[in-house]
Amino acid sequence: MATPDLPKEEKSEVEEDTVEECADGFSDMSDSEFLHLDDLMGPIHCQGEAESSKRNYEAHQNQGELQDTSETVNAENPNCSTELPEGYLQRVEHGKETAGKRHKRKSDARNPLERYHMKYLCVTDLCAQGWCEQQMVYSIELPGFLQPERVALMDRGASIHLARELEVHDIVSVCTKTREDSWAVKFLNLLTTISVLQAGGPVRECPVFGEIDGIFLVGVIDELHYTPKGELELSELKTRGRPSLPTNAQKRNHHLQVKVYKHMFDAMVRGQMNLDNLIRHLCLRPEQPLGAHVKEHAEKAGLTVNCFGDLLELTCLSLTFSDLPNIDRLTLEYHYQKDNTLIGTETVHFGNIEEELQDYMAFWKGWRETKGVDIEEAWKCRSCNYVDICEWRKTMGTVINHTKRTKQ
Repeated sequence: MATPDLPKEEKSEVEEDTVEECADGFSDMSDSEFLHLDDLMGPIHCQGEAESSKRNYEAHQNQGELQDTSETVNAENPNCSTELPEGYLQRVEHGKETAGKRHKRKSDARNPLERYHMKYLCVTDLCAQGWCEQQMVYSIELPGFLQPERVALMDRGASIHLARELEVHDIVSVCTKTREDSWAVKFLNLLTTISVLQAGGPVRECPVFGEIDGIFLVGVIDELHYTPKGELELSELKTRGRPSLPTNAQKRNHHLQVKVYKHMFDAMVRGQMNLDNLIRHLCLRPEQPLGAHVKEHAEKAGLTVNCFGDLLELTCLSLTFSDLPNIDRLTLEYHYQKDNTLIGTETVHFGNIEEELQDYMAFWKGWRETKGVDIEEAWKCRSCNYVDICEWRKTMGTVINHTKRTKQ
């Protein structure tokens, strides 16, 4: 299917930079890579939302959505109804052609978190969603389709991030035996971050955790430091394969990323990290004894903890009584991957992030179907790994062709 025509100046940029647009569209490295998360997928607790909240969301939208509430029909059972909703057979055949053995979402009552067995989201998942929600869904359902060019870009970006981290502190390997051990190391890193910030020093790779609109999020702040005026500044490093600043489409996702980080960090230092919610979302056992290597690492930091719950309580108390300020400034720093030279910086203005994320969270709660890019951003499809199977693209192509025929 041909994509809609683009303005001449935008066509030129797309043709030269399509690979980087998708490779750097939402992040150089994901939060899960920074945190070395190995338990993103697994059993989760179903988190039911109040029906009134769903109605409030739907009332906020300008147009309603039709919900398919029909039950699955067993054709071999004569006692079951054989009356099918209009268009049902066509949807079945279309699903077979485009998705093979994938289950059709219309007949799946689970929300996406439950469907994909995700305990929580990374902040960079939201950024991927902002770039193209349909592409993000395909990346979960059909992993392993990264283009070699994109892999190379991400590897170069990772090297620059690592070099920047080593400028501030050494990286120490800690042997972990359980999931609680793995998360304990992350909280030990957070405790170290608190101490350094209290002493007025800079920190890199600061883990953040929190709940937004009932969904648990994790992330890693690239850098926190104090300005000469004493303001706490968040600086996010972004690397580029070309010596130029990103397009507005990319910037939107970068802005979203740092704004969510600020929201989560500010909530943590205000003492709003709920331990019960954290344990429930992550499916962790507070009574689990910590491994010998983890306890040894904690003792070197001057901490005496025996089980995972001890460390959680200590972290929560340290955050609550740390007197750390909220983040005052948000800055994006763009570097050229080839020689790590600075391309430019940009200040991001913070707003009401919960209102901005309302539509994002509605998808994860199962309140609406997957959406792809708008027609104006169809250029993103040119370097997408899933362009040949994209249901959204085919649907929009049908709409465009119908509109053209109507106008003729």
